[in-house]
Amino acid sequence: MRTSRFTWLFALLLISALLLAACPAPAAPAADPGAAAAPTAEAVADAPAFKIGLVTDVGRVNDRSFNQSAWEGVLKAQTDLGLTDDDVKYIETQDAKDYADNMGQFIDAGYNVIVTVGFALGDATIEAAKNNPDILFIGVDQFQGETLPNLAGLIFHEDQSGYLAGVLAASLSKSGTIAAVLGTDLVPPVVAFNEGYIAGAKSVNPDINVISTYHPGEISQAFVDPEWGAATAKQAIDQGADVIFGAGGITGNGALQEVATHEGLYCIGVDTDQWDTVPAAQPCLISSAMKLIVPGVAELIAAAHDGSFTGGNVYGAAGLASFHDFDSEIPQEVKDLLATTKAGLDDGSISTGYGN
Repeated sequence: MRTSRFTWLFALLLISALLLAACPAPAAPAADPGAAAAPTAEAVADAPAFKIGLVTDVGRVNDRSFNQSAWEGVLKAQTDLGLTDDDVKYIETQDAKDYADNMGQFIDAGYNVIVTVGFALGDATIEAAKNNPDILFIGVDQFQGETLPNLAGLIFHEDQSGYLAGVLAASLSKSGTIAAVLGTDLVPPVVAFNEGYIAGAKSVNPDINVISTYHPGEISQAFVDPEWGAATAKQAIDQGADVIFGAGGITGNGALQEVATHEGLYCIGVDTDQWDTVPAAQPCLISSAMKLIVPGVAELIAAAHDGSFTGGNVYGAAGLASFHDFDSEIPQEVKDLLATTKAGLDDGSISTGYGN
């Protein structure tokens, strides 16, 4: 009896299995050729980020001049490309021996673009670029003698904007003496600003007296010494200078602010439109000898992002800033002269003499 029941149960199970195997499985729904597959959580997590790091020289990102302009270029790129605050970072260098280590922090973190600010970082930036060919580097104020595909040197014709500043200074000077308070002559762009300034002034008045003073310290000191800048400007004023060009980061800012305390004198800023960045200088600030660092940095980062980045030297724009509240004090013939001079510098018919 038990054997008969087992036999029947086995037979029923066998028949059920055979019937299931004979029935076709339900067809899967046809794929929509126009629909994209939803990304998995893993795919979203692995989506490539675009990160930008900036390393200053010994200046600060709020120096109201050179380093600040470069950082503002990064921030402009952040806005233009829709990046988050986590995608852009900076490191302020405290000591020149830390250049490589500071860049190394961004390299180790997998950043896509590293911006280094200033001539002094040139050698360290080249070394980092050679050792990390998959990372793009932007060296602000770093002339490239050798072209590397992943390193662009953003450079400017400082001699030309300096020349225009000299034309303006000599045209407005009543004493026949003007001055320049400068960062170190160890940095070629600073020298270019000064040589252009002298040449531009002498193109207006060959007999003009130009008092140019470079900071005597090392690079690490030369751009962060506003007290020296102020004292040097005061010395020039005591010698009769009535227009003073401050070209040396925070050091130059000290000169501008000193001039602003003396009624009836003019000062000229540098790198960016310092009317916006050094409001304490507004009582004397007739213009600034600019190099347009902000758009230059932003445009190179955009090129890195869209794949059109190329290495080598890239020239950014240079010129004079607006006259702002002093516009009515600048005679029309001086404005016309500046416009003619700018056109001549642009087409090569006027030479600053720098580098010849």
